[in-house]
Amino acid sequence: MDVAIVGAGRVGTALGVLLVRAGHRVVAASGREATPARVRAHLPGVPVVVAAEAARRGELVLVAVPDDALPHVVADVASAGGFRPGAWAAHVSGAIGLGVLAPAAAAGARVLAFHPLQTFADVEGAIERLPGCAVAVTADDAEAAALGERLAVDVGASPFRLDDAMRPLYHAAAVFASNHLVAAAAAAERLFGAAGVPDPAAAMAPLQSATLDNVRRLGPNAALTGPAVRGDVGTIERNLAALAAHAPDLVPAYVAMAAVAADVAVAAGRLDGSVRAALDAALDRWR
Repeated sequence: MDVAIVGAGRVGTALGVLLVRAGHRVVAASGREATPARVRAHLPGVPVVVAAEAARRGELVLVAVPDDALPHVVADVASAGGFRPGAWAAHVSGAIGLGVLAPAAAAGARVLAFHPLQTFADVEGAIERLPGCAVAVTADDAEAAALGERLAVDVGASPFRLDDAMRPLYHAAAVFASNHLVAAAAAAERLFGAAGVPDPAAAMAPLQSATLDNVRRLGPNAALTGPAVRGDVGTIERNLAALAAHAPDLVPAYVAMAAVAADVAVAAGRLDGSVRAALDAALDRWR
């Protein structure tokens, strides 16, 4: 299949590389200032042209731009005649549904959404991590769903079908699983440093690795440790007092996540109601 990449950033370029390895052809790409160098490095010989021209060359137009830019890019490509009747148009956003591709559909293109459930900090990492990840495929007919699933398999991923209305909720879950994990790590590194721990990132790495391994092996309910699941209200209050003294901006985050941890503990049958009430009362004093 001839593939045009509109937005050859980290994800778009990596998908292009893997699709080429699977026997597809990337026939054109578009993007911002860094795109030509990125394409030369990873997709040599692929022409970098304006978005509408790239789209016109593809049987499949893969739109891999940031979420906020997606509606404008799709509309601009459509208004310039970039989507051909009978071609396919797919976006890779996790949070946005098929509606954003309405201008492409109005031009006669078939549409689907294709989101790899993985984090990609650079092209090389994306090429390495796309194979083996899950891919959410959203489509409005069986043929489009089958194409999305085949493309996922072609890049070495595992597809699953996701209802269009559930994409924002699905993406919120991904934010918790990845982005909030990184934010929590940044907060922990800062606090370890303030407490005098040498090389905080190295010191906390085994703890983080073991925690994620426990989640994989046991599931979150059984993997949860710490003061919330133990009902150690005094420890939680000491933690909060220390944060108030040294990092007051992190108090709300600690309170919120302690409440979430307590919810997990209660759902797992590991924290009884009376202890939960005492914990909530302690947290309320810091809200």
